[in-house]
Amino acid sequence: RLLSDALDSGRLGPVRRLINTLAPAEIGNLLESLPPGKREVVWGLVDAADDGEVLVHVGDEVRESLLADMDPDEIIAAVEDLDIDDLADLVEDLPDTVIDEVLKSMDRENRERLEQVLSYPEDTAGRLMNPDVVTVRADVNVDVVLRYLRLRGELPDHTDHLFVVSRRHQYLGRLSLASLVTHEDSTPINRLIDDEQPAIDVEESAEEVARQFSDHDWVSAPVVDDNNILLGRITIDDVVDIIREQAEHQALGAAGLDEDEDLFSPIRRAVRGRVVWLGINLGTAFLAATVIGQFAVTLEKIVALAVLMPIVAGIGGNAAVQVLTLMVRGLALGQVGASNARILLWKETRVALINGV
Repeated sequence: RLLSDALDSGRLGPVRRLINTLAPAEIGNLLESLPPGKREVVWGLVDAADDGEVLVHVGDEVRESLLADMDPDEIIAAVEDLDIDDLADLVEDLPDTVIDEVLKSMDRENRERLEQVLSYPEDTAGRLMNPDVVTVRADVNVDVVLRYLRLRGELPDHTDHLFVVSRRHQYLGRLSLASLVTHEDSTPINRLIDDEQPAIDVEESAEEVARQFSDHDWVSAPVVDDNNILLGRITIDDVVDIIREQAEHQALGAAGLDEDEDLFSPIRRAVRGRVVWLGINLGTAFLAATVIGQFAVTLEKIVALAVLMPIVAGIGGNAAVQVLTLMVRGLALGQVGASNARILLWKETRVALINGV
């Protein structure tokens, strides 16, 4: 409310200060809640250093409108410092000329990393992973690793473990930072390796990745190929995004809506996006009307049946929504499958019969 009042009054100084106290994800949510005119003003007040992160956290339609207001140099400056996994999410929405400039501005190592991530299908572990990973060898001691980390200067975000690899870069296990700082400098790394965490296959689906993180409370996890070669890692922030997107997809998909639709999208686009689902609903309504029409004579004789029809339809719809919600949740959590489908069908049939009576 305060932000809206400040925008209406034209006092942009307080708006700028307020916006730049927010995290990029919060700014993204704010932009999605504003109509196009105010959105353009607020986007111009966002700190340029946060532009790239904000673009990652908005829906496709909003991102498209924001990019349309930026010149190529601004876009390049916004995305050049993004992590490889975030840049991979964003790069396909950029104009072709800007993509070429972004690739030219990257060093060879990061360009190859980006091309590697983009080579994997959408919604797979390979597309989610960040190739920027800290690895150590098993045949050194704690002192060597600590000196290496000091020379490196900084660690990637959400680094809770270092990954131990062989000479062929095959994944052997992980080394927690807690173990590293609580053991003597002379302690061999091979004595501290935790080999209980399984690596995630690069072709694994995003849904399965999210399930494993949820089941094991991981902060980060290694990603490997068929030869157990370490390719990168997935971190909890990416998994939270997956879970949020899945929840939005399930909630909006049930109503035939697109989770990336802009609240303030043009009327023509909104109509085009919704009319198909409404047409399907209209077809099913006509089908129901046809069935009812077969009993027109009976309805004429017993008028009370016509009064009860909306009640029966409403209760039936509510019962269907209850079952649908349970089944969608079970499918998302991996609790419903071919092995128990028949048992669940028989159980829900009996519940429906009892409730119907």
